[in-house]
Amino acid sequence: MPDNNGAPLIEIRGLYKVFGNTPAPAMEMVQDGVSKNDILAATGHTVGLKNINLDIHKGNIFVIMGLSGSGKSTLIRHFNRLIEPTAGSITVDGVDVMSLEVKALEAFRRNKMSMVFQHFGLMPHRTVIENVGYGLMVQGMARAARTEKASEWLDAVGLGGYEAQYPSQLSGGQQQRVGLARALCTDTDILLMDEAFSALDPLIRSEMQDQLIELQEKLHKTIIFITHDLDEALRIGDTIAILKDGELSQVGKPEEILLNPADDYVEAFVRDVNRARVLTADVVMQPPACRLTTENLNEALKQMRGEGKDYGYVFDDDDYQGIVTREVIEVEILKPGAHADLSELAENMPTVQPDTSLEEILPTSLEQPYPVPVVCDEGDFHGVVSRQTMISVLTENNEEEKNSSAAA
Repeated sequence: MPDNNGAPLIEIRGLYKVFGNTPAPAMEMVQDGVSKNDILAATGHTVGLKNINLDIHKGNIFVIMGLSGSGKSTLIRHFNRLIEPTAGSITVDGVDVMSLEVKALEAFRRNKMSMVFQHFGLMPHRTVIENVGYGLMVQGMARAARTEKASEWLDAVGLGGYEAQYPSQLSGGQQQRVGLARALCTDTDILLMDEAFSALDPLIRSEMQDQLIELQEKLHKTIIFITHDLDEALRIGDTIAILKDGELSQVGKPEEILLNPADDYVEAFVRDVNRARVLTADVVMQPPACRLTTENLNEALKQMRGEGKDYGYVFDDDDYQGIVTREVIEVEILKPGAHADLSELAENMPTVQPDTSLEEILPTSLEQPYPVPVVCDEGDFHGVVSRQTMISVLTENNEEEKNSSAAA
């Protein structure tokens, strides 16, 4: 899980980039609020980034997205100073990157960050194993040790047995797996991925996304991932930053971006997203309407009536037991002799996990008369997902469009 509680691993403050030989006059215009196009017309300088402020926490997959020309690739190249900023500060794990001299900066790039490129960036004259171990060779690791480590990472990305092949003998998807293995092999804390999957066919791209998610569950790297594809951003991102013309439009969790777009630009991005596929139970779940913690049948019945419910969720302390209906309790009370405990009357019904998508929950919800319990692998109860809540969330955009059309 990402660590969002401590200090950010990466801090970007007041970052500006103006491309051109004499950026100072253009920077003054930027500060005065002159538009990017007007600055270009007046000075011949291009504003690449404007007042970027970001906190990126350890273990996050932080996605930076936007259309072509939005500044996303420019931004990622500032993290390791492949591009020098016009103004602003970049701090990585407490290190002021802007203060690093040439040798220190080279060491920082080798040991702190690795990069995966859109067009693979493999060396055609080197074998797969040599490509993967190249960063270790630059670090000075002995051949036997780096070959062994490179082989382990090839296995991790599903390319064991391809060590002696050359890049030209591999498919595009396989070449990108080699690029990913090479980036991971140096064991840097931070992985920069610039449109890493965008050159791949859709099916291969989906497989690479799956592999990245699977690897991240084991490695807990800090990944800055650039994409122009919102579906990709929503699928893999813990946090998403959306850029427009070099400025941040919104930064937030995928569900925040989807449910509460900050402006018309972001809203246009998310309008056609399949919410059922993206949103999960933990986003829309609520506390159970009637939580029964007593074994006394009459007290449970009284609680149900007081809350206007004909069912309740049964708990033994904090342990979820199941659902019981008012009818079942009433029948049990009328029986002669000793009565069953409430937990014995509780009926098991299908549960879902917090990360289950609404698309997966819908069939279960339609088969059940009650809101679906959300229970994690360890058995902890998190809440319930009701059919009404799902319908409300999934139809929100349609209702807004109808209202807008009616107002017009």
